[in-house]
Amino acid sequence: MERQRLARLLLAALLPSLAVTAYAQEKTEPAEAAKPAAEAAEAAKPAAKSAKSSKKAAPAARETAGSSALKTVIAGSWRDPKNVARDGYRHPLETLTFFGLRPDQTVVEITPGGGWYSEILAPYLADKGRYVAAVVDPDTQTQDGSRKYYAKAKTSLEQKFAASPAQYGKVAIAAYDAYKPAFGTADSADLVLTFRNVHNWRSAGQAEVMFKGFYEVLKPGGVLGVVEHRAKTDVPADDKSGYVGTAQVIALAEAAGFRLDGKSEINANPRDTKDYPNGVWTLPPVNKHDAADDAKYQTIGESDRMTLRFRKPR
Repeated sequence: MERQRLARLLLAALLPSLAVTAYAQEKTEPAEAAKPAAEAAEAAKPAAKSAKSSKKAAPAARETAGSSALKTVIAGSWRDPKNVARDGYRHPLETLTFFGLRPDQTVVEITPGGGWYSEILAPYLADKGRYVAAVVDPDTQTQDGSRKYYAKAKTSLEQKFAASPAQYGKVAIAAYDAYKPAFGTADSADLVLTFRNVHNWRSAGQAEVMFKGFYEVLKPGGVLGVVEHRAKTDVPADDKSGYVGTAQVIALAEAAGFRLDGKSEINANPRDTKDYPNGVWTLPPVNKHDAADDAKYQTIGESDRMTLRFRKPR
């Protein structure tokens, strides 16, 4: 009997301790079980960061690849040596990169002239994109002199393209009416480019409709790239110097609906004093000056130019 009584007393003494231990285990086990989940979540953080970095890196990789392809095209053996000699003035790599050129875009170049930029743009866009050379339709001209001039320009460009199908076989030529310009289906182009043309449109009273045409053909979010001889200040519409004020070009673009997206000094030339007897044509490449002054103007080089990027709002 005495032994039974002692056993009951011992059991009574141990019960509180056992209860506390069980309670402690009940409270601790979930926390212990949560550790692997927490550790897994922590381990997943670098992977998530890596995924985000990969997403950011993808556009950068595409941009690098596009730049490399552009460099290759600029170094192409098909380019006219006289055009290559002007790269130091026209900076095609930097200019086209600033405008956001990509190989999968639809690009419309306005009045390519002799095809200086066509030699770069057409081959670059041949595989994945589309290059459209927009030229004035000679049949829309009312004067014989203008009709012959634009007919010759169009024929010369067509002959250039036909002579090198490997580079220009996929080029599209769009002939447009300068007074009612349409450069393609509305909202179809990613990039519209114009080099040294605005002064001509202003003097002919066509600038406003041209910029409206650019706006119409571009997709929402599309880019208009403008390079133009830069005047010291605003100039009259009938100015004969070939230079235009930067604010005037911006005003034309904004009036058409564009917003200014960027400026660059890529094509700046501080040596250009802009006060020559024959305007900008005094300078290279036209060189409309006396032979005795050739060294002087060769030292100055080509004109000081604004380089402006506009965007069509989405």
